[in-house]
Amino acid sequence: MTFNEFNLDSRIHQGTKNAGYITPTPIQEKAIPLALKGGDMIGLAQTGTGKTAAFILPILQRLIRGPKRRIRALILAPTRELAEQIHQASRELGKHTGIRSVSIYGGVGKSPQLAALKQGVEIVVACPGRLLDHMGEGNIDLSQVEILVLDEADRMCDMGFLPDIRRIMKSLPSQRQTLFFSATMPDEIRGLADQILKNPETIQIGMMAPVDTVSHAVYPVSGDLKKSLLFAILDQTATGRVLIFTRTKHRAKTLARQLDKKDFNVSALQGNMTQNRRQAAINGFRSGKYDILVATDIAARGIDVSEVSHVINYDMTDTVDAYTHRIGRTGRAARTGDAFTLAVKEDEPLLRSIERVLGEPIKRKRLDGFDYGTFVPESQFVRKPVSVQAGSGKPDYRSASFRKPKTGVRVRSRGKQRNFQTRGVRQGK
Repeated sequence: MTFNEFNLDSRIHQGTKNAGYITPTPIQEKAIPLALKGGDMIGLAQTGTGKTAAFILPILQRLIRGPKRRIRALILAPTRELAEQIHQASRELGKHTGIRSVSIYGGVGKSPQLAALKQGVEIVVACPGRLLDHMGEGNIDLSQVEILVLDEADRMCDMGFLPDIRRIMKSLPSQRQTLFFSATMPDEIRGLADQILKNPETIQIGMMAPVDTVSHAVYPVSGDLKKSLLFAILDQTATGRVLIFTRTKHRAKTLARQLDKKDFNVSALQGNMTQNRRQAAINGFRSGKYDILVATDIAARGIDVSEVSHVINYDMTDTVDAYTHRIGRTGRAARTGDAFTLAVKEDEPLLRSIERVLGEPIKRKRLDGFDYGTFVPESQFVRKPVSVQAGSGKPDYRSASFRKPKTGVRVRSRGKQRNFQTRGVRQGK
């Protein structure tokens, strides 16, 4: 099946073509025809399965006819990053339609958002808190909303947004189409869906299981050796862009600083950063300025970077669902990826739960050449230079080391062009 088989306006097809969309993902193939019918829908799908286009395209198809410059579609998202991602997708896919959208979230000034609302938009993509602020100040009229989308509803529940969502619902017309997307369906989310949806059709894609394009590995290690092991893994592994997860904001910031001292191109992404710094970190990671992003779970929601080759759990997650969300950052859109977990003894019970969901054991690995019996102070950690295969001019990734760009030479990993510059590739012995 191709996108040309959907009954979409030619101007929307032009947007999908320009965006490089050819074959729909499973969630898009099932959700788009249902959404085009105009009824309510529950879409159960993991992060990275292409669900943004699964609701943006039907919205554009509906809004391309009818009144302009009034709010006809409202999309609620749990984080600023996800809201911005959806906004950008609507702009890209709807570039030839004349349909306008605005993203509304906290952490930035209200003036640009207010200016866009005054000029007139058809689509509002919003985080609940800032949307309520605008509603309280009389800046926004939701009385003519025809389509409501709740994206990542389970995460909004985790973040305590359900009361805000219920307040927003009171300002929406009762006659509307509602599209409800979630990776999981805990009791609170099921209750919300029952309240706001009318005879919904349900589609389910890979519920509760990590995407099958990801390979999983666990590196057992003691807590005091975890940092040294991470450095060694990054030194010896051929990677594209790497997303490293930590449990706390402080650790994300500290680990990013330590990696930077080791000459890695790295940035942190955590909740205490200003919105401008957060967006700069995400944009830098997406463009290849940064090869590594160290993030907390909440801060990483909404990151849409298809070239992530590795997710590394520096700290283990608290739940199986959280593990699923993390590793969904790699192996996106049918690409392959790797998920590494640095696990201490206390992580074993949760690892067994994850293995039950996967339906198979996760491979335990030991890194060749790493001294698991000796604590290595950070100041003594020395990375090996990249060697070059004789006569090939190509780096030998058995001792790969990615340093800050000096040569501007692009290299290939596993037969594919890397998405970032090599860190000072040089002739080794």
